[in-house]
Amino acid sequence: MKKRLIPARLVLEDGSEFPGWSFGKARSQAGEVVFTTGMTGYPQSLTDPSFRGQILVSAYPLVGNYGVPVKPKTAEPFFDGYGIPLHFESSQIQVSAFVVCEVCDEPSHYDNGASLSTWLEKNNVPGLYGIDTRALTKRLRESGVMMGKILTEGSRDVSLDSGIIPHPVAEVSPAEVKTYSPDGEAGGGKRLRIALIDCGAKANIFRCLLRRQVEVIRLPWNHDLSGVEYDGLFLSNGPGDPKACGRTIALVRRAFSLGKPIFGICLGNQIMALAAGGDTYKLPYGHRGQNQPCIEAGESSPRCYITSQNHGYAVRAESLPKTWESWFINANDGTIEGIRSTQGPFSAVQFHPEGCPGPRDTEFLIDRFLEQVRMSALNT
Repeated sequence: MKKRLIPARLVLEDGSEFPGWSFGKARSQAGEVVFTTGMTGYPQSLTDPSFRGQILVSAYPLVGNYGVPVKPKTAEPFFDGYGIPLHFESSQIQVSAFVVCEVCDEPSHYDNGASLSTWLEKNNVPGLYGIDTRALTKRLRESGVMMGKILTEGSRDVSLDSGIIPHPVAEVSPAEVKTYSPDGEAGGGKRLRIALIDCGAKANIFRCLLRRQVEVIRLPWNHDLSGVEYDGLFLSNGPGDPKACGRTIALVRRAFSLGKPIFGICLGNQIMALAAGGDTYKLPYGHRGQNQPCIEAGESSPRCYITSQNHGYAVRAESLPKTWESWFINANDGTIEGIRSTQGPFSAVQFHPEGCPGPRDTEFLIDRFLEQVRMSALNT
C-alpha cells in the first residue's frame, strides 16, 4: 500500500506560497528560510549548528539518493573513540525544516542506514518536497532571506515569530568544559594545547585538530579564559548575529593582550573583527554551499580557492582598524572572507578549511595556525 500524500506548503513573510507535499515529520514549523547550493552533503548540512533554527532549502533538485549514514532501525548516529559523531557535524539535526524539489524514497549506498524521510521523522523535523526550488531560490536571492513557515495539512498553524531564536549560539554551545587528548605520540616534544571556544563548532574541526596530535580544550561560548592554560586559541563557527556574542567578543579582546596565536572560522572571523574594533553586517542571502570562490589578497600571483561556507553575516571592510588587513576576498561579491593582524599572530577566515569541497583544499590554514602556536610555545 502506498503511503498517503499529505499536502503542505511553504509560506514566506512576503505572502508568497509554494505548495507541495510533506515528508519527514508531518507537522508545521517556522524559521528563517535560507538556501544552500551544495550538490551533496545533506547529512552534514542538516546537522551543522550554523543552521540552527533555519528552514533550509536545497538548490540542487534531487536529494536523498544516498540515504543517511545512521544505525539501521534506530536511525541514531555513529560516534568515534572521542565521542565525536561520525558522518555528521553534530549529534542532532539542527535545521527547523528541510525543503527540496524531489526527495528519493529508495536510497542506494553502502553506508545507508535510513532514508532521508525516515531520519527526519524520527527526529521530529518536517520536510517539504514537490515545489519549484529554483523559483524559491531566485526569490530569496532577489528579496533576501526572510522568515517563513511550513504549514502541513492536519497540523496546527504556527506564527512566523515562533521560528525566531533570540540567541542560537547559547543553544548549540556546550554547557561544560571538555578536554580531548589524542592517541599516539605528540611528535616534536611537548603536546600543544588548543583552547577552542565552541559557539557551535562543526565536528570536523575537532577531527582536524586531533588528527594533528594536539590537545583540545572545548569551552562554552562565554567561558572565562583566565583559568585556562593553552598555547593557542581557536574560535569556532556558529549560528546567528555575531553581535549577540558580546561576552565572547570581550574574551577575545582580552586574549589579544596575551599575544598567543588566535585563529577563527566563520562566526569566529566576525567575532575577531568585532573584538579588534571592526563592524559586521547582515548579508542579503548569505553564502551557503561548497562552491564559494575566495582569492587570497596581497599575493603576487593570487590564488583562488573553492571553499565551503555557511554564514549570513560579513565583516565591514572599511571598519577594520589600520593594524588589520583583509586576507581573503570573495570573487563573486567582493566581501571579506578573511582578516589578519599586522601586529600579532591573529587571523581568521569566513570559510571552512575543515569542510573541503576538494582534496583538503584549505586545510593548510590549520597547519599554518598550529605552526604559529608551536613557535609561540617555544619562545615562552
